[in-house]
Amino acid sequence: MLHPRIKQIFQVLISLGLAVWIFWFLYKDIEVEILWGQVRTSNWFWISFSLIISLFGFWLRGWRWTLLMDMSEGKKVTYSESYHAVMVGYLANLVVPRAGEVARCGVLTRTNGISLGQLLGTVIIERSIDLLFLIGTILLAFLIENPLFISLANQLVNLEQIFQGILDNLPLIIGAFGVLVLFGYLIFRRFRQSGLIQKIQGFLRDIYGGVKGISRLSNPWGFWLSSVLIWIIYFLTMYAVSMGIASTANLSPGEVLLVMVMGSIGMVAPVQGGIGTFHALVAFILIQLGIAEQDGKIFAAIIHGTQLILILIAGLISWIYMLQKPAWKKPESA
Repeated sequence: MLHPRIKQIFQVLISLGLAVWIFWFLYKDIEVEILWGQVRTSNWFWISFSLIISLFGFWLRGWRWTLLMDMSEGKKVTYSESYHAVMVGYLANLVVPRAGEVARCGVLTRTNGISLGQLLGTVIIERSIDLLFLIGTILLAFLIENPLFISLANQLVNLEQIFQGILDNLPLIIGAFGVLVLFGYLIFRRFRQSGLIQKIQGFLRDIYGGVKGISRLSNPWGFWLSSVLIWIIYFLTMYAVSMGIASTANLSPGEVLLVMVMGSIGMVAPVQGGIGTFHALVAFILIQLGIAEQDGKIFAAIIHGTQLILILIAGLISWIYMLQKPAWKKPESA
């Protein structure tokens, strides 16, 4: 049996290898000179503006995080410290997928003395809310770009034929659904002590408990408002970059929202920094919007590349800054 550390290294190498392969497959036919030419001719006012917006979004994430923290233990976390911890987390995600959540908590445990478990609990709440907002953003994009959604679905399956088949076999489908629900209930009762079922239950409880617990915060409206603003900032970042590149400058806000949704889904994939998956999904949806394949891939490379450089620079600065802060020591009792 493999040692846990060796197993983790294998997982990191596999995810990195997958990311590099997807990226290579997408860009193997694009010459570096063409990509560089597009970079040079882009409007860097808009691209630079997108980076400023992103930095504000990172700070807002840190501010929102402090609203979830229980300041009854350790030293109070300042907005500056929470921002730097968030950036350290983003930096860690570039090395090991999902490691950033533990890394940013570990940073504040060291400098402020707040327990790692308490901080991880706040991160679970954050991620649960972000998941709900992602689902809501997908539904919003569906409502705004409904014809395109239907067109994409029709390319994959014949929706009209499926709907007609459902109507023709409606009684059978209802009966099968009832049997499936009953079967699922019996399976759940039989295996509810299994690890997988308990993990699913725990995940759903975390989401419910997180949403319910927000109402007990000292500033619940601040939490919800900042959550909305974070997703607006994601959109504005994408929109600013689209304005800076000639091939995407004419995209409508609804189309940019759709591109943002696909990019967000790509970033969820368990690979370092969404490398490859982000590029593939963003390029795919841009091609469906009528953008040339090469231009769609270059757009994805520019927005991801600039954000990657921003995270590397800001993340390293934050990492050095937090390393220089002294470790928290529990005050001696009188």
